[in-house]
Amino acid sequence: MPTSRTASHGTTLGASAHPVAPAPGRNYRADLTLFMVIAFAVSWLSWGTAIALGGTETNEAANAPYMLGAFGPLIGALVIRVRRRRRGEPVPEHVVPFRAALLLKAVLLLVLGSATVLAAALLASRAGGPELSLDVAKDAVEDFGGPAAFLVGMLVSGPLSEEPGWRGTAYPRLREKLGTLQVCLVLGVTWAVWHLPLFFIDGTVQHDLGLATPSGVLFVVSNIPMAMLVTAAYERAGIAASIAVHFAVNATMILLAVEEPEVQAMILGIQALTVTALLLTHRTGRQRS
Repeated sequence: MPTSRTASHGTTLGASAHPVAPAPGRNYRADLTLFMVIAFAVSWLSWGTAIALGGTETNEAANAPYMLGAFGPLIGALVIRVRRRRRGEPVPEHVVPFRAALLLKAVLLLVLGSATVLAAALLASRAGGPELSLDVAKDAVEDFGGPAAFLVGMLVSGPLSEEPGWRGTAYPRLREKLGTLQVCLVLGVTWAVWHLPLFFIDGTVQHDLGLATPSGVLFVVSNIPMAMLVTAAYERAGIAASIAVHFAVNATMILLAVEEPEVQAMILGIQALTVTALLLTHRTGRQRS
């Protein structure tokens, strides 16, 4: 079949019969920009409303916008998916397709994610840090309204509301141009900035830590190794694994009431070592779903 050529007067021969589609790379960049705008706009506007209402601790009306803010990345991901399907565009090559065979890996990675927090808490305790207590875990579960509410809350707020966006949408598009480590750093910094309004909402964990404190600074910095850990899980077993690891780390930190800077620093170090081992033992393949 002959290929179309551009004539000297500027028209494209054969263009009416076979229109030239935009390069996928250009579309991926546009999708990434749109996703980031939606994710930040939905989250920051919602959290800004919660701040204006005085925070969840003093005003119950602030709970709705506070909860909605967590879904900014998911909303952005859904918009991009609908947009891509309407335009008939291919999935980026670095998307890891969901397969039932990968669920066992997701479970193992869930255990690993929880273990990074538990090991750090145990080591910090042995070094003179805060002692571990089952009573603290029981209180945390009761505050949520029981085991079922705790599990649902930990799964929805964070893992399900964020991972389809950060890992399922942003990561594969960034990987079209950047290496895995570079993408992890970009997403880690982006993730840290995205969380910043939570420090100003009375009633949140971040507000209790305080932004200008060692614990607050460590929370911000910890977004980078956490992003790398969840990304390594995504590369191995897809979105189910990134959700599982995100859930495991968040739930274990809540159950152990991780707030002291010694424990946070230990978690940061252990997660960095774990990520290094995971990335060194895995070669990213290019897959199309």
